[in-house]
Amino acid sequence: LDKKGKGERNVLIFDLGGGTFDVSILTIEDGIFEVKSTAGDTHLGGEDFDNRMVNHFTEEFKRKYKKDLKTNKRALRRLRTACERAKRTLSSSTQASIEIDSLFDGIDFYTSITRARFEELNADLFRGTLEPVEKSLRDAKMDKSQIHDIVLVGGSTRIPKVQKLLQDFFNGKELNKSINP
Repeated sequence: LDKKGKGERNVLIFDLGGGTFDVSILTIEDGIFEVKSTAGDTHLGGEDFDNRMVNHFTEEFKRKYKKDLKTNKRALRRLRTACERAKRTLSSSTQASIEIDSLFDGIDFYTSITRARFEELNADLFRGTLEPVEKSLRDAKMDKSQIHDIVLVGGSTRIPKVQKLLQDFFNGKELNKSINP
């Protein structure tokens, strides 16, 4: 980040991990970092997106087979693992399938989810990531046009919808995704 020439640069760090979400605004000048503001949600992250999918499929299972997965911890664990995998798949594909043999009472559960449906299930959570961004800007007394760089950190920033919302908020500005979570 500090290789971008002279002068002051304002950088927004958007860190969406497994269980927490942080936004920081830093000013960098001559290799010196100054934190201008931080905001976030200590209870928002990838696990929440998984939970929405788990609930979605628990309901589907109940509709199809008249059985409640919530009564079986092992079945729920297996479903959650499959949902985590599906979420990762949906970052690069528009559809993911879930295939779990003998999930509950000997029933094989084969189903799928589209990226669009995943985005619908999490729409409010995804949109909610912009509130701390706005708060961070207010606290730093900056307008979004004053941000030079946006850096994405954390596995959940790979979700295309999260990237799109952020990019749209910053009027199409490029996001820096090269930094590993």
